[in-house]
Amino acid sequence: MSSVEAMFITLEGIDGAGKSSHVSFITHYLREHGVGVVATREPGGTPLGETLRNIVLNEKMHADTEALLVFASRREHLAEVIEPALARGEWVVCDRFTDSTYAYQCGGRGLGPSRVAPLEHFVHGHRQPDLTLLFDTPVAIARERLDRATPNPDKFEREQGEFFARVRQAYLERAAQYPERIVIVDASQPMQMIRERLHDHLNGLLAKARRGR
Repeated sequence: MSSVEAMFITLEGIDGAGKSSHVSFITHYLREHGVGVVATREPGGTPLGETLRNIVLNEKMHADTEALLVFASRREHLAEVIEPALARGEWVVCDRFTDSTYAYQCGGRGLGPSRVAPLEHFVHGHRQPDLTLLFDTPVAIARERLDRATPNPDKFEREQGEFFARVRQAYLERAAQYPERIVIVDASQPMQMIRERLHDHLNGLLAKARRGR
């Protein structure tokens, strides 16, 4: 068990930005530094969450319904996985969290942020990530990666470039709004450069955790 304070890390970015490929790297790096880690994802992370994930990613629905289902999955995820892990002193590395809702349902779908904010407060007003890594890349590069690596795209991955442009812009606006938490990582760079950047941010968070925040 790690003696450092538990931390909550989230990874964000448009489909094709490559964020998911870094989850195993981050968890391995933290474990090498003596930290117990739980890696998880959203929507999903629990049996109920995975069922809701399949619905959200594949069924047509109103943007309100989409947001409500995502937050239902998130509430279960927090109760069953995230909060217990942090209470045990383990770090949590999560592929997507509420920034995704603001990006996809607000930015992409056009849902007003004022509709999402009360859900965020209700579901996890007490809990925000300690560090959010936003993997940012031009939409054209992300689309090329998606087309090459995704033989059976879900409904989000099938969206057009204009949708992802709105999602990306919403992410960048979130990063400007919360610069103390959200770090932008240039995901168009070579992998080695990205990993070096991740080293720097993870080392900084480890130092913060050892100081007790």
